[in-house]
Amino acid sequence: MPSDLRVIATNSPVRSLRLALTAVTAFAASAVALAFLVLPIAALLTHLPPGRMLDEFGNPVVRDAVLVSVETSAIAQAAVLVLGTPLAYLLATRRFRGRSLVVTAVELPIVLPPAVAGIGLLVAFGRLGLLGGAFSALGIDVAFNKAAVVLAVAFVAGPIYIRTAMAAFAAIDTRLVMASRTLGAGPVRTFFRIVVPLAASGLSAGAALALARGLGEFGATIMFAGSLRGVTQTLPLAIYAEFDVNLDVAIAIGALFVIATAAILMSLKITTRWRSSPPTSPFLAATSSSR
Repeated sequence: MPSDLRVIATNSPVRSLRLALTAVTAFAASAVALAFLVLPIAALLTHLPPGRMLDEFGNPVVRDAVLVSVETSAIAQAAVLVLGTPLAYLLATRRFRGRSLVVTAVELPIVLPPAVAGIGLLVAFGRLGLLGGAFSALGIDVAFNKAAVVLAVAFVAGPIYIRTAMAAFAAIDTRLVMASRTLGAGPVRTFFRIVVPLAASGLSAGAALALARGLGEFGATIMFAGSLRGVTQTLPLAIYAEFDVNLDVAIAIGALFVIATAAILMSLKITTRWRSSPPTSPFLAATSSSR
């Protein structure tokens, strides 16, 4: 047997053993990581019997926190979409002096500690803050009320949507936009009939992530809005308040949070698949309808 063939024959079992060990190690590491992520969620959902869990969902503390969270998150989400979408489109499609600073300012709240965000909101919009005098002169108080919750949620969740929307807008083929303008469509019509449909998947993802982040906001809210039941006490604040009072209520709220955020993520995945399944082009639909 030639020497090369003998080397290959000798190394073949060793190589197979190494590949097997690598595969086992990778599988074990993946299993540990998955278990680490899944076990706390599973424990939260199974700690209380189903009947007891449903009873705790009807607790007045839970109901009040749900109402406050839904109301404030809905208002904040609407503000983020209305104000954040034009800003994201501007930053994605325009190059100007100081753009990097603007993008950094948009991204900064994402990495700021929530407590820092809350203090910043307080010294900016609070009664003794930067704009406190102007608001007081107008009879407006935006600290320690629902308006403060809305501002806190929008401040921490808005940048997530804007950054995702920027990526979605930047990925659009500019030739489709130019073709629409060449065919006579104005900038507003082009934006709503061409740009938004093409970026819809990214915009939906950003909106869902921002909504989930806003629902889970804790630090900025408690610093700027306090934790007043029925007024500013959102679901995360209710968990904190009930942790030492009634652990079952805190666990039930946590389980409700898991269910709500899982529903948001699953709806996002379903919507994304549904949008990507048809082979039609929004541009073709827009141009055909304009004829």
